[in-house]
Amino acid sequence: MHETLKRLGEYGVVPVVKIEKAADAVNLGRALAAGDLPVAEITFRTAAAEEAIRNINREVPDVLLGAGTVLSVEQAKKALGAGAKFIVAPGFNPKVVDFCIGQGVPIIPGVCTPSEIEQALERGLEVLKFFPAGASGGLDYLKAVVGPYGGVLFVPTGGVEPGNMKDYLAFKNVFAVGGTWIAKDTMISAGKFDEITRLAREAVVLALGFEFAHLGLNEPDEKKAKADVETMTRLFSFAPKDGTSSIFAGTGFEFTKSPGLGSHGHIAISTLNIHRAVAYLKRKGMATKPESAKEKDGKLIAIYLDTEVAGFAIHLLQK
Repeated sequence: MHETLKRLGEYGVVPVVKIEKAADAVNLGRALAAGDLPVAEITFRTAAAEEAIRNINREVPDVLLGAGTVLSVEQAKKALGAGAKFIVAPGFNPKVVDFCIGQGVPIIPGVCTPSEIEQALERGLEVLKFFPAGASGGLDYLKAVVGPYGGVLFVPTGGVEPGNMKDYLAFKNVFAVGGTWIAKDTMISAGKFDEITRLAREAVVLALGFEFAHLGLNEPDEKKAKADVETMTRLFSFAPKDGTSSIFAGTGFEFTKSPGLGSHGHIAISTLNIHRAVAYLKRKGMATKPESAKEKDGKLIAIYLDTEVAGFAIHLLQK
């Protein structure tokens, strides 16, 4: 997969932006970056799009910029010339798609039917825009249509909002979601950049879906672990579940059969997408312990962070 697309997937949410004045572009870019979401799809729905991309690219270069609503090869050329790193189209225009492929630039064309998906597959595309998502039947329709095309990834856009984005992102074939609510044109024109930062940060939190999973407690040996689990079962009726290296009491407490990471044990945090979470935490300056990584069917499902909190290691888990 193209490095730009990998980076896009690490954010999980793409603000879809209609901007009326290119002079507002730099403040927009800074607002998104301040909200931990340095990515935007600037749509060619206004005459300001090309200059807006150029301005952000020059002044806020860390923002990953794409051009959206690209309907022609001419618009694609303008977008790329201004600094766009990826192209998004509402439909599948073979001329635009083939041009971008020829330039080595990621193109995310809009699709809604099996025929359009197959056109994309024929050209080797891996990530497609599901548009208009809501009006086309939403997640139920996407799950139905993706059946024969298990390896394809989608960016649902249109009708995606905070109330349903987690449901979309929890589906294995959803690569990211696109949404207009984070930076509406009216908010940009009114100079409400603090509000854009707030909404961007909220979207990031929703996309990560961090939740407390369980508390792991280090025991010196299996005998002590069993004894403590029996106590939890007797007092609180937590069902015991014996595993290879630990015993659970209910779902909230794990007792190790020998000392594990962390002075006292570990705190397990689950996430919607562990790769996205690792990338986010890395941007926050937090490293992981590669040697602790656990995979299933070739996919990362668990890893420890390189830190402790109150004597507890942090264990990141894929939901």
